[in-house]
Amino acid sequence: MIVRVIILVILSSLTIACGERVGSIQETKSTTFYLIRHAEKDRSNPKDQNPNLTPNGLKRAKYWSSYFDTIPLNSVYTTDFNRTKQTILPVCNLKNITPEIYSPNNINIQEFIKKNKGKNVLISGHSNTTPAMVNKLINKQEFDDMSDSDNKSLFVVKIINSDISFEVRSVPINQ
Repeated sequence: MIVRVIILVILSSLTIACGERVGSIQETKSTTFYLIRHAEKDRSNPKDQNPNLTPNGLKRAKYWSSYFDTIPLNSVYTTDFNRTKQTILPVCNLKNITPEIYSPNNINIQEFIKKNKGKNVLISGHSNTTPAMVNKLINKQEFDDMSDSDNKSLFVVKIINSDISFEVRSVPINQ
């Protein structure tokens, strides 16, 4: 009888300990933000403030969709410009995601992070807004504006609880 009680106590303790461990794993949510600058824009009319992408830009946009093919995405954000929307359109079509328009200058970054907790998010911006958004996400001034010719940089910001990591990848079309 005592052996049965001891075994029952040990099994109960293991069950409780395993249950607490599983619960703590479920509370840890990894959030990943992928940030890109729009693809190559048409510069033929310097007065055009909202140009479309060039043929090379459209090629890069299509390449982004193949790049993100195996990466799960839950949400896609873009500024309200032709070039940023055209850049992420192939990805959105592939993933069947309707992009959300965001204003980088009017974003509450803590609310944005909270809204996207546990998700994989793609954000399409500009040479100044993309690094600024990364700086907001990582809560430090790490990156300056991008070169106007840089359409291949991919910023990846991972947030797990209060731990934040980031990297910059170069993603040329001809990989």
